[in-house]
Order: sequence, then C-alpha cells, then structure tokens
Amino acid sequence: MPQNLEPLENLIDQFGRFPGVGRKGATRMAYEVMAMPNEQAMQLAKAIEHAKTDLHRCRVCQDYTSGEICKICASPKRDRSTICVVESPRDIQSIERTHEYNGLYHVLHGLISPMDGVGAEQLCIKELLARLDDTVKEVIMATSPTVEGEATAMYLAKLIKPLGIKTTRLAYGLPVGASLEYADEVTLYRAMQGRGEM
Repeated sequence: MPQNLEPLENLIDQFGRFPGVGRKGATRMAYEVMAMPNEQAMQLAKAIEHAKTDLHRCRVCQDYTSGEICKICASPKRDRSTICVVESPRDIQSIERTHEYNGLYHVLHGLISPMDGVGAEQLCIKELLARLDDTVKEVIMATSPTVEGEATAMYLAKLIKPLGIKTTRLAYGLPVGASLEYADEVTLYRAMQGRGEM
C-alpha cells in the first residue's frame, strides 16, 4: 500500500482485530469512518476513549460499570439467592431482555479453553467462589452450549457442589418454529434430555 495510505491501512488492521470481522468487513468499516464528517468521527473516537477510561469491572459481579458496584448488584429488588454465571457482559443484556430472571449475575470473562491457552486461573472464578455464602441457594450455569462452555460449567459445578449450593444448567433444545428434520443430533439430544411435563 502506498505510504500516504498507511493511516488507512492501520485503521483497517485495528478493525480487523474484532472477533468475526474479516479483511473485507474491516476495510468497509475503515472507509465508513473516512466518509464520516470529522465531527462524527471524533465523537466515535471519544466514545471509545470514554468507554475505556470510565468503565471498569464491578467489584462484585465483574460486569462493566462506571461506579464501584453495578446497578444490578446495587438493586435491593434483585433476588440475592440466585447467581447466573455468564461468559461475557453481553450475555447479561441478552438475559435481561427476557424480563424472566430477577437474580444476580457473575461474569467469567471467558471460558476454559486449553486449545487457546485459557485456563481456570485466567477467568473470574475465585471472585465467584468468594460470593457463595449462606444467602446463595442456586447457581445457574448460562455458558454457551459449546465444548468450552460445557467444560467450564462442569468445572464450576464440581467446585460448587461441596458447598451444598444447588447448581443448574440452562436447558437447550429446539428453537420455536424449527422443524425436526433440520435439527442436528446434539440439539435433538438436549431437547429430549431437557423435556418437561405438559
């Protein structure tokens, strides 16, 4: 690339660091930024800077917050007897949108993945264990239904079981409107295992 386009190439490289963003997507985003009015581009840069400098992990649940404790942990209306363990802060938003869960959360910030060099000590597990007092009656494992998600949930369940706290796993199965003929074997197996009485 010509030297005078080096800043654009750098911008493409930075966007390309996002998970799931390939070279084409990164290039498209970089050109979108270049097409923005200067004021809008500077607002984007400031928003990134403010998020990185003003947000940090909640000292209780490890979600992102601007205060010492996040709004969910600080709320007296939340059920303190249940903690839902999730992989990332994004998962909290997904569960909150259902308006079906009123307990607390705990963010691991990843999953155990030896192939990627991620061990249990790199996750927020000790912070979770420190929260498990007499108030907590159930810990819900809401990690993704992948090999890493299952391994992480099993690892945590083994640590929590001796404490006498009920450990549950989110049910997985067939999505609404799905046809059985297109479901894979693992999904069908989980749907059968998680079946309930009508």
